[in-house]
Amino acid sequence: MEYTPWSLLSDAGLVAALLVVGALLRARLVIIQRLMLPSSVLAGGLGLLFGPEVLDVLPFSDQLGTYASVLIVVVFACLALSNDSGFGTFGKSTGKFSLYSIGSYAVQVGLGVIFALIFLGPVWGTPEAFGTLLFAGWAGGFGTAAALGSAFEEDGWQQASSLGFTSATVGMLVGIVGGIVITNWGARRGHAKGVGTFDSLPEELRSGLVREPADRASTGTATTSAVSIEPLALQLSLVAAVSAAAYGLAEWAGDLYPDFAVPVFALAFVVGLLLRLAGSRTPAWHYVDPRTIRSVSGTATDVLIVCGIASIVPSFVADYVTPLILLFVLGLAICLVLFLVVAPRVFERDWFERALFTWGWATGSVSTGIALLRMSDPKLESGTLDEFGLAYLPLAPIETLTVTLTPTIVAAGAAWALAGGWTALGLLATGAALLLARDTWRRSTGATEPGTVRQPTS
Repeated sequence: MEYTPWSLLSDAGLVAALLVVGALLRARLVIIQRLMLPSSVLAGGLGLLFGPEVLDVLPFSDQLGTYASVLIVVVFACLALSNDSGFGTFGKSTGKFSLYSIGSYAVQVGLGVIFALIFLGPVWGTPEAFGTLLFAGWAGGFGTAAALGSAFEEDGWQQASSLGFTSATVGMLVGIVGGIVITNWGARRGHAKGVGTFDSLPEELRSGLVREPADRASTGTATTSAVSIEPLALQLSLVAAVSAAAYGLAEWAGDLYPDFAVPVFALAFVVGLLLRLAGSRTPAWHYVDPRTIRSVSGTATDVLIVCGIASIVPSFVADYVTPLILLFVLGLAICLVLFLVVAPRVFERDWFERALFTWGWATGSVSTGIALLRMSDPKLESGTLDEFGLAYLPLAPIETLTVTLTPTIVAAGAAWALAGGWTALGLLATGAALLLARDTWRRSTGATEPGTVRQPTS
């Protein structure tokens, strides 16, 4: 059937309906609440089940998988326009947290690629880029899976998006289920600060609904009068203009250099940064509302997840099921070693809370990490979130550069350089965190050994 603007409207309506159903399921079913599955993941699962790849009940168009590639451009445009954090009180404790996070991310990149090049490729004939699926779906999440999937598909690997979204889905499930198991283990051993339970979580984290009007936060601030332009319309226009400009530049570069493809999402980030750099020097930039743009980014991410999961082709996954399982086992082993061996030696206080939060984002998303943290630290007394806000700043450009450069590096035949470089970065960052921690222990008096069981108070 021919694709028309009405096809887009039909697809948007189906995705919207699935998101509403997902939100209702999260609000009503306790088993889903205990698994802490986001509405977008539930909606994507329903879309896959009832979509054209399985039961073929929902009349999605054949462009469903393309939407994720477009939406990731929007997400990166929003990221460039709204990220205005500063380094503030970046100290030694924050530095260790940052180095540990960088190590967790970079090791996933490097070891995943090495494992695929040494073992999975020779035995199962997987592509050189196969190892990137680990960090793309786990530490990167659905957004990175969409970005790399679309880039690799342009280079001829047609299964990339389906496999990437499969990795992200498995990673989120590993993060949630594994995080709950780890939290219960930590409570029994006396590591968990608050020894919280599922029932102790705030209502909004369990059901996803903010019931009390006084607790409902605004999604943005109106910076213009509707007499001139609707406030939301101005923010959307900026995001759309940056996204469209990035696409135009990518097409122009493709015409000039047919053998060199520049990812559109990477150009969106660059264009957004340039616009922000130029605009921030003028009074006009005060009319840009970062909170509204972050809300636009979150909306795009939710829809991206639905489209990504719903467009998974099961036959593609079946073709690579064994190497995928082995890659996921490697990812689980990496995360467990970091959690059980490295984290207790890096963080001299509240190590369990910081390690549990990092487990959540390293396997799925920051929101997963926050939910797990609230189970072990209900009152957020450990200061983990405040510290991570600063600790993430050095990691953010590394993540962006990794996602941007990986397709180009692999396409240039330099997969080993990617594997070696990021493995070295991960080991150096982890080693530096351990050295900083050892220096702290030596200068401390009366401090307990890292990893010592903390007895619960009566």
